[in-house]
Amino acid sequence: MRLEKWMRIVNIFSLIQKSGLSGKVFSNSNLFFLNPNKVTPSGVNFAPVFLFLTKICVMTEADILKALSNVQEPDLGKDLVTLNMVKDIKIDGNNVSFTVVLTTPACPMKDMINTACVNAVKILVNKQANVTVNFTSNTNTKRKENDLILPGVKNIIAVVSGKGGVGKSTVSTNLAIALTQSGAKVGLMDADIYGPSAPIMFGARGARPMMKEVNGKGVIVPLERYGLKMMSIGLLVDEKNAVVWRGPMASSAIRQFVTDVDWGELDYLVIDMPPGTGDIHLTLMQLVPVTGVVIVTTPQDVALADAKKGIAMFGQAQINVPIIGLVENMSYFTPAELPDNKYYIFGKEGGKKLAEEYDLSFLGQIPIVQSIREGGDKGVPVMMSEDPIAKTAFNHFAAETVRNIAIRNASQAPTRTIEMVEG
Repeated sequence: MRLEKWMRIVNIFSLIQKSGLSGKVFSNSNLFFLNPNKVTPSGVNFAPVFLFLTKICVMTEADILKALSNVQEPDLGKDLVTLNMVKDIKIDGNNVSFTVVLTTPACPMKDMINTACVNAVKILVNKQANVTVNFTSNTNTKRKENDLILPGVKNIIAVVSGKGGVGKSTVSTNLAIALTQSGAKVGLMDADIYGPSAPIMFGARGARPMMKEVNGKGVIVPLERYGLKMMSIGLLVDEKNAVVWRGPMASSAIRQFVTDVDWGELDYLVIDMPPGTGDIHLTLMQLVPVTGVVIVTTPQDVALADAKKGIAMFGQAQINVPIIGLVENMSYFTPAELPDNKYYIFGKEGGKKLAEEYDLSFLGQIPIVQSIREGGDKGVPVMMSEDPIAKTAFNHFAAETVRNIAIRNASQAPTRTIEMVEG
């Protein structure tokens, strides 16, 4: 029996020597020096061997955190541990799991972060580790907890264009749905008072919102379509009637959409603004601190000239709302039967060049695809279809949008509401 025990120990030392581990220092929670040449039949030196075998692969929470401190969040420029993004570390032998808290459910860097975390643990802690990275999100925001207007909304995105006809409402609608499909809580406010499109695009023609009482006050309950909340002046007036209102009346309607609609808890409220630069834009900036603006344009010079006016408006000192980026709609035509073909009907990359000229983030190109138009007319937006070309374009656009919002929230001061001085 004693001889068998001795032979097992000799075999263990032999394996250690072959692995190249003998005589090395190991540090997880203990230090061990092994010298198998000093082993004797007396058994007095057996303890370090067994201690080594039981301790060498033991991982600790400190080890995991130290390893993950080498993983950078690509957009925010700091490591996951410093950003307090690592939670719920669980270790069971060689199995380790933890949760990474992303800044948005729509994080486009999720796969990259997953790979980096797995590699960090395997290389720096235990190459035999089975690593499971779970993801959750806590959408970052610069809004204050005591904000009285839209208190449950973390980020407010205004989608604007310098002129009509560039597809702003189509872009707003599919952006909101893309964010919803990524797991975010989203609302869409159709603030285009004179030309509301949301009821048609969401298949809500003839629908009317309900009212309810909250803290003794009557509020409007937004419609729910495709997983998001939606409100439009088109839900309150007959679509055959024109909204013939002066500026103060239109601004009053926007004020009601902001203060008297029960938006609840949202990660993103997408606001489809009217074209141009007028009263409604100023009213919104006075009411709420807009997180940022998305500029929509088409590639041709006529649209670009007006897009420049929109960029200039939000850059004025008294307004100073961050521009998240610029998206180019109708970039090229791609027929369904020839998906690899691109026809630049309105010019090529005008929006991209404009973004470079003004040092703005370029959020993507949306092609002219028949299914986009058909989806809007039928009340089933293209993001609810199986069209791979259009969905890929809008998903990329949405990912770039939330990425730039996260960077904006991490690097810039909160937006302030503007104060207009009557002249």
